[in-house]
Amino acid sequence: MASPSADVDADRNWRAQLSALGLTPSKGLGQNFLHDRGVVRRIVEIAELDPDATVLEIGPGLGVLTRALAARAASVIAVEVDSRLAQHVRQTTPENVTVIEADALRIEPGALAGSDYSVVANLPYSIANAILRRMQEAIPAPRALTIMVQLEVAQRIVATPPAMSVLSVAVQFYGTPHIAMRVGGGAFIPPPNVESAVLRIVTQTPPLPRDEQAAFFRVVTAGFAQRRKQLVNTLATGLSRERHTVIAALQSARIAPTARAERLTVEDWVRVYRALNDAL
Repeated sequence: MASPSADVDADRNWRAQLSALGLTPSKGLGQNFLHDRGVVRRIVEIAELDPDATVLEIGPGLGVLTRALAARAASVIAVEVDSRLAQHVRQTTPENVTVIEADALRIEPGALAGSDYSVVANLPYSIANAILRRMQEAIPAPRALTIMVQLEVAQRIVATPPAMSVLSVAVQFYGTPHIAMRVGGGAFIPPPNVESAVLRIVTQTPPLPRDEQAAFFRVVTAGFAQRRKQLVNTLATGLSRERHTVIAALQSARIAPTARAERLTVEDWVRVYRALNDAL
C-alpha cells in the first residue's frame, strides 16, 4: 500500500506511470487522464460528500481523483475496464478503495454500491451519454452524480426551451443538472481538443413509474426524429398515429400542434405522453 508521500510523487510523475504501465492513452476508450490536482479538489468539493458516503467512481484512470475521494468518503468503489490501470489503482490507493475490473456499461451500480451512494466520474467522451443513462436508470439510483464531460455535452444536458434535445429531456427526467465548473484541456493527459465541464446532477423521483418510462421515451424520440417539422407531423409519423388523433392529444396537453420538439420541457412531454395514451 502506497504512503501519502508516495501518492504525491506518483501524481507528479504521471508520464513515468504511463510508461511503466506500458500504456498509451486509447482514443478508442476515450482515455484522457485527469492530473490537475486543483481540478481534482474542486470536483471533490462539488460532489458534497459526507464522511460516511459511498462513492462509485467510473474510470479511475491513474487514481488521482480516486485518492482524493478516498480521503473524503468512507468507501470508494472504482470501476475500471483496463486491467493494467485497475491493478495500478489497487496498488496506489488506500484500503477504503475497492477496484472492480469491469465495463461500466455492464455493471449494476446498486449491486456494487448499495442503496445509498453517489457517482463521481471523469467520463470518456465516446460513451459518456450511455454511462450517464445507465447510472440514472439504476435501481437504486445514486443520490447525485458529479461527472466530467465535454462542455458541449454538458450544455446540451442543462438546456432549456427552445434548445431542448432527447439528451436534455432524458437527463432532466431523472434529475436536476447544473454546470458547476469548466475545465480546460491542460488538466488532462493527453489534452483533448475540446473544453470540458463538471456537471452536478441531483437525482429526483421520475414523473412516471418505471413500467411507463420506455413508452414515454418512445414518444420523446419520435418527437425529435425530424427536428424541423411540427410535432403533429413528427409524432403522427413516428408513432404511426392518425394526424387528427395527435392533434387532439396535443391540444389536450396544452401544446400547440405546430410547436417543435425543442420547445417542450420534461413536464410538457409527460402531458403529451399521457394525452396520447388517453387517445388510444
